[in-house]
Amino acid sequence: MTFINSRLVVSLFIFMVSLGAAYGMLQPLTHDSVRDPSQKLHAQLNDAFAKYWKERTGTDVSIRQARNKSGKTVDATVDGLDITALDLSYDGNTQGKKARFIPPEWKPLPQNSPYASPYVSTIVFLVRKGNPKGLRDWDDLLRPGVEILASNPESEDGRWSYLAAWVYALKQSDGDEAVAGEFVKNLFANVKLSDSEPGKGDAMISFIEGDIGDLLLAWENEAHLLVREKGPDKLEIVVPSMSIAAERSISVTASGGRGARDVAAAYIDYLYTPLTQDIAARHYYRPRDPLTNAKYGAQFPPLALFTIDEVFGGWRKVEQIHFAKGRFFEQIQSN
Repeated sequence: MTFINSRLVVSLFIFMVSLGAAYGMLQPLTHDSVRDPSQKLHAQLNDAFAKYWKERTGTDVSIRQARNKSGKTVDATVDGLDITALDLSYDGNTQGKKARFIPPEWKPLPQNSPYASPYVSTIVFLVRKGNPKGLRDWDDLLRPGVEILASNPESEDGRWSYLAAWVYALKQSDGDEAVAGEFVKNLFANVKLSDSEPGKGDAMISFIEGDIGDLLLAWENEAHLLVREKGPDKLEIVVPSMSIAAERSISVTASGGRGARDVAAAYIDYLYTPLTQDIAARHYYRPRDPLTNAKYGAQFPPLALFTIDEVFGGWRKVEQIHFAKGRFFEQIQSN
């Protein structure tokens, strides 16, 4: 550890990767005003923790966001500082494949919740003011004449809308895969997919700026930002009866030493405190804490949320069954 002016200085990097290969940070849509809502959230969380750590220990901590779209750990070296890194991933198995992965020795996660992460987002419906076609749940999206906009499931973030629809169909059919497959195929017959490359036929831009479509499948946090920007007289959010929970596993992937790792452990614990839960809610992410959820009840109508693991058995099975070459999504596209 390096002491500077008798104060311990620790540099903590928060690593975030994209949804490519089905893991990473919640990837935002490409509209400038909501280009990176998760970055703003983490900046506020980092500042709050640095203040908390200073008050608790009298030492300074430097927290930075290292962004990497390849899914590989970013190597960070700062001379004279003790550095550690946290990895935020939707697929916990991918963390173990990294050469510098260090399993956490602490257990900061409460066991009385179905979610491992401190906050989640989910897929909701963004519609025009008054919801002219009365689209309230996933069944309504199959009606003739309904035009849905969504990111292509071949892109980094588009698969979540596809999986949310699959979750609903599977639960409604008591687990019948054939019925669920037919439901999703019929739903996507009404979907106008954006191109995989951001900025080219982007679903959100087409819906907002081009006034195309009746409904946009969107991240809940981003839908709130769009309503706030464009005004409730133009857009409104419809929360379906059930959807998918996008949650992240958090672990240490590189450590400069025991002291820095202790800071990383404290940071993870801090994400579950009432203050940080409130910060997440103010950025339109659903908090895990029941009291914070109740406080923002008007903002987050109740719905049934299901995780990738409990419905699909993990991301590896999702990839093999739905998105591998020749598998289900490619089949419904060809049809």
